[in-house]
Amino acid sequence: MKIVLSNKSKIENVDFENLQFGKIFTDHLFVCKYSNNSWNDGEIMPYEDFLISPSARVFHYGQAIFEGMKCYRSDKDSLILFRPDENFKRFNKSSSRMAIPEIPEKIFFDGLTELLRIDKDWVKKGDGNALYVRPFVFASEPSINASEAIEYTFMIICCPAKSYYGNQKIKVKIEEKYSRAAKGGVGYAKAAGNYAAQFYPTAIAKEEGYQQIIWTDSNNHKSIEEAGTMNLFFRIGEKLITSPTSDSILDGITRKSIIKLAKDLNIDVEERIITVDELLEAQDSGSLKEIFGTGTAVVILPIKTFGYQNNDFNLPDLDNPWSLELKKKLTDIQYDKSSEYEDWKVKIN
Repeated sequence: MKIVLSNKSKIENVDFENLQFGKIFTDHLFVCKYSNNSWNDGEIMPYEDFLISPSARVFHYGQAIFEGMKCYRSDKDSLILFRPDENFKRFNKSSSRMAIPEIPEKIFFDGLTELLRIDKDWVKKGDGNALYVRPFVFASEPSINASEAIEYTFMIICCPAKSYYGNQKIKVKIEEKYSRAAKGGVGYAKAAGNYAAQFYPTAIAKEEGYQQIIWTDSNNHKSIEEAGTMNLFFRIGEKLITSPTSDSILDGITRKSIIKLAKDLNIDVEERIITVDELLEAQDSGSLKEIFGTGTAVVILPIKTFGYQNNDFNLPDLDNPWSLELKKKLTDIQYDKSSEYEDWKVKIN
């Protein structure tokens, strides 16, 4: 692997206490090219703009996917990736659905670990601090022929991050008109277009005072799927319910981790379809105790209020919510404060 280091680091000019998510990037990136039916070894180079043809297929046909993962620094100064094998598998699953050649495991992890070693000073200690890692691939072949490309570019960039929403609880709207994904589509893939399609209805929801949307099924908008950047969990009575993954729901890595940790705490977890009507009935009866979202960026995010058909419904304030207990259990693993699930941690020396 070729490595070209930056002449001067930008890190001294970064206010790590006041970070805006996704705006500041580390000194280096990893880039790898696909042509003639194979990926090259890739290289690490200074983070900088690059030239691309206006006819690159990604601009015209949307062949692009990405992943989101985090690197943490433990109290003992180790760098820790959380379940990166799951991100790798999902990356190639998304690539396959978008007719993009899969990335070899060695290229993915060699590039990732070497990049993190070089930019290790950007990973800060402390709860809520992390380095957000964004692997992505796009069709870079210069051609506007309407078919899959034969040339691609794979890159990894990193940005320092704090808690996405801090400690706030958010207000969400159950969507009745627009859809995030349809059955048989690309909803389970982290395809760039999935997120672009969310922006307009989410902007409408924000104008109405909500932070995110709860997406419902595209057929009749009766079954709950996921939120804008999160999988969803509902505590009804003494059960924790989450929608099953499908071809329209992202198979969240935080989601599957929370399911496992909840079962460890002897919480009754059900992966099944939950309808809007069931949610409203639980709210009316007082059995709806919590709603929270899970995802790489947010970890666990409690939802305080949900809106439906011009009505807002508030969740109760609990003394010992499951969301906080599960979040602490998960973050203790991520920051290596717990000896549980050592196989979920990849330490980078």
